[in-house]
Amino acid sequence: MATFVTIGYGDRQGYDTTAEAVRDAAHAHDARLLERGATMGIAGTPTQVRNHDGARVETAGGPFMRADLPVAGFALIEAETLEEAIALAAGSPCAVAHGVIEVWPLQTTPQ
Repeated sequence: MATFVTIGYGDRQGYDTTAEAVRDAAHAHDARLLERGATMGIAGTPTQVRNHDGARVETAGGPFMRADLPVAGFALIEAETLEEAIALAAGSPCAVAHGVIEVWPLQTTPQ
C-alpha cells in the first residue's frame, strides 16, 4: 500500500456556504479515514526554516507557498493507487466545501 500526503485548502466562507448535511457527511468521511489509519491535522501557523550551506539556521513566520485559499489541514492516507487516494480525498470537507485538496504520492528517500 502506498502513502499519500494530502493538503487541504479552504476558508470559512466556502465551508459556511456548503449545506450542513454535506459538511456532516464530509466530517463522517474523515472519521472513517481516521479509523482506517489516516493521520490528520488542522494547519497551524507555519514557520519557514532555512540553513543555506549548513552555515546558519534562519526562520521566518508565515507560509512560503501562496494560494488563493489558505491551507486548512494535512493528512497522510494509505491507498493502493493514486486513483483510490483521489477518491478518498474527494469526500473530505475541503473538497466538498468549495476548497481543494492536493494529493501527493509520498516517495521513499533513496538510500
